[in-house]
Amino acid sequence: MASPRTITIVALSVALGLFFVFMGTIKLTPRLSRDAYNEMKRAYKSYVRALPMLKKIGVSSILLRKSIGALEVACGIVMTLVPGRPKDVANFLLLLLVLAVLFFHQLVGDPLKRYAHALVFGILLTCRLLIARQPEEQPPEKRILSVNGDEQPLIHETAPEKGKMKVS
Repeated sequence: MASPRTITIVALSVALGLFFVFMGTIKLTPRLSRDAYNEMKRAYKSYVRALPMLKKIGVSSILLRKSIGALEVACGIVMTLVPGRPKDVANFLLLLLVLAVLFFHQLVGDPLKRYAHALVFGILLTCRLLIARQPEEQPPEKRILSVNGDEQPLIHETAPEKGKMKVS
């Protein structure tokens, strides 16, 4: 049976991965939802207008939207399908991306309801990364105390008999 930690990591990885594949696809093509695609186009135009330095370095709203969308799709696929360390790298990249999107929303003055999903998924990405980076729980080792050549388990590790209290 898989540990609760493993089940949590897998569930979060698949759910987050599929969400970012979906959102990245909406940024790249109108096939899933023409309205959502048009809304993304409008939003990214306002982000580039709010940050004139992007225009100066040659980043258009189309390039920004397609770059972020492609990164979301790629990282979402890794989060969903690829085992091991690459999941954590994809998780970290998506977390940075969510922070950038939250920055953009704040920059243009969007209301909370426009970026609440980004906030929630940023928190979920953070939780998944923290859970994945925790060391696996190891069973405690039985420590033995040697007294006059006799080996005895340490007092705090011995279990008292049922119904009796051990006093030392």
